[in-house]
Amino acid sequence: MAQAQTTENAYNDGDGGEDGESTFTVIVAAAANLGIALAKAVAGVISGSSAMLSEAAHSVADTVTELLLLTALKRSDKPADEDHPLGYGPERYIWAMLAAVATFVGGAVFSLYDGIHTLAVGEELGSPLISYIVLGVAFLLEGYSLRTGLRQARGEAARLDSPFKRYLRNTPDTAVKAVVLEDSAALIGLVLAAGGLLGGQLTGSGMWDGIASLCIGVLLLYVAWVLGRSNAELLIGRPLPRPVRERIREELLGIQHIEAVLELTTLVQGPREALVAAKVDFRDVSTAAQIEWACEQAEQRLREVFPVVSRVYLDPTPGFAQRRAEGLNPWP
Repeated sequence: MAQAQTTENAYNDGDGGEDGESTFTVIVAAAANLGIALAKAVAGVISGSSAMLSEAAHSVADTVTELLLLTALKRSDKPADEDHPLGYGPERYIWAMLAAVATFVGGAVFSLYDGIHTLAVGEELGSPLISYIVLGVAFLLEGYSLRTGLRQARGEAARLDSPFKRYLRNTPDTAVKAVVLEDSAALIGLVLAAGGLLGGQLTGSGMWDGIASLCIGVLLLYVAWVLGRSNAELLIGRPLPRPVRERIREELLGIQHIEAVLELTTLVQGPREALVAAKVDFRDVSTAAQIEWACEQAEQRLREVFPVVSRVYLDPTPGFAQRRAEGLNPWP
C-alpha cells in the first residue's frame, strides 16, 4: 500500500521548473566532459596508454550524448500545433535514444577494440605522470557533474516521496537519468584507467592497460543498454503506473452521471505529460447537456488531481448498464 501511495504521489505533483534544472544539469555535464576529453586524449598520446585513449573516447561519447540531450530538451518543449496535435513530448526520447547509441558506438565499441588490440599487439608505455594528473582533475570535474545530477534526482525523489533508486529506475525524465548513469560510469572508468596505468607501471606490461580498456568498454555497454531500454519503453508507449490508473478510474466513477468505466488507456508522453482516454457508460436517463457537463467535470477533476495529465478523451457508450441488467450482450 505504501509503494502504491508513493507511486501515486509521483504523478500527483508537477511543475514546469524541472526542464530548466535538467538543462542546467546537462550543460554542466557537457562542459566538464568536453574539457576532460581533450585532456585525456593528450595524456593518452603522451603516455601511450590505451586505457587513457579509451577514457578519451568515453568522454567524447559523453559530450555528444549531452549535446543530444540538450537537443531533446529543447525540441520536446515546443507546444502542440496543427501538424503535431499531441505535442512534441515524445521527441525527447528519440534524441535520448540516439544519445544511448552514441555511448555505445563512440565509447563502448572503441574501448573494446582498443583493449583487444592492446592485448593482441601490446603497447609501448610512456611516462604515466601526465595521465595521473589528468585522471585526478577529471575525477574532480566528473564528481562535480555527478553531484549536480544527483542533487536534482534526489530532490525530485524527495519531493515525490519516492525512494531514490525507484525514482531513478522509473522516471520518464531520461535526461537526468543519463547524466547520473554516465557520470557514475565515468568515475568508475577513471578508477579502472588509473588501475591499468599502475599495473603497467609496476609490471612493465601493457596487458593491464588492455584489461582496463575492456572493463571500460563493458561498463559503457551496460550504460548504453540501460538507457536504450528506458527510452525504447517510452517510445513504444508506457502507461501510467497501475495505482495511478486505478485512482483515475475511481475519480471518473465519482463524477455524477458516469456509471462505469469500460476501458481505460493511459500513455506517458513526457516527464510532465500524459494522455488519458476512456470508454465510459453514462446513465441512460442523462441528457446530452448532462453528459457534456460530466465530461467537462471529469477532465477538470483529473487535471486537478494529476497535473501530469495534459489530455483527456472520453468515449460515451450508451445503454451498457441497461443491456447488462437485461441479460443482453452489453457491447453495441
